Amino acid sequence: MLEAWLPFDLSRCQTTTLFNHPSCFQMTGVQITTITIFRFKGLKNRFFALKSMKDFTPQIQGTQGLSFVKMMGSGSGNGFSVVPDFGQYVLLCVWNSEADADLFFEHSEAYKKYAKHASANQTVYLVNTMVHGLWNKVVPFQPTEPYAPENQVAVLTRATIKWKDMIRFWKEVPAVSGSLPKNKGPLFAAGIGELPFRYQATFSIWENGSDMKAFAYQDKNHHRMVEKTRKIGWYSEELFARFRPYKKTGDEIIGSSVR
Repeated sequence: MLEAWLPFDLSRCQTTTLFNHPSCFQMTGVQITTITIFRFKGLKNRFFALKSMKDFTPQIQGTQGLSFVKMMGSGSGNGFSVVPDFGQYVLLCVWNSEADADLFFEHSEAYKKYAKHASANQTVYLVNTMVHGLWNKVVPFQPTEPYAPENQVAVLTRATIKWKDMIRFWKEVPAVSGSLPKNKGPLFAAGIGELPFRYQATFSIWENGSDMKAFAYQDKNHHRMVEKTRKIGWYSEELFARFRPYKKTGDEIIGSSVR
């Protein structure tokens, strides 16, 4: 069951703290996750982003400290759609330490080339507080601190939809995605995925754990989706992970309300 729905110019180097937490320093020797959102404008840049998507991951595999990586596309509208948004892509990386991540963003030629074509990009740094399930038969995240629901919470969900249930699943999506703006939070939400229709993921940031749970369990459309998920079992693989966001770099995409 997926709790919270499954339904960067020169200012790029600026760093902003996202949270009120005593450990606001570089995460040395602690696994962290980075989510980088790229925005593209113009046909030429969007075509570059699309054609480079499949080659980006092989180019950076083997990077020092990189244990897991996915380059994903986005859905159109509010992100939860079978129609792709060719203007937004998301890079997820899991690192052995924040220092490894910083070295990559500073020196990787593949990253610099991709970012050069983007009109904006922003990276959010996260520490994992809980993970349940698998992604491609592995557990990519390691919880490194206790979950504190009073802090801002980032949620990542990912599922592989069974071929036989695909039509039924996507018929439920409009009602659940349409309910997002009516609820308190999220501060940011995007529907993403490795492959349209089948490999689906969501990334969202909430003001606190209470807001996230209110949507997950009290919204009637989402609750109906959860009940159908339990009854039908239309995922062959699923993962739910919670994080604490603690730093962001780059252009302002996810919103200034994410501290």
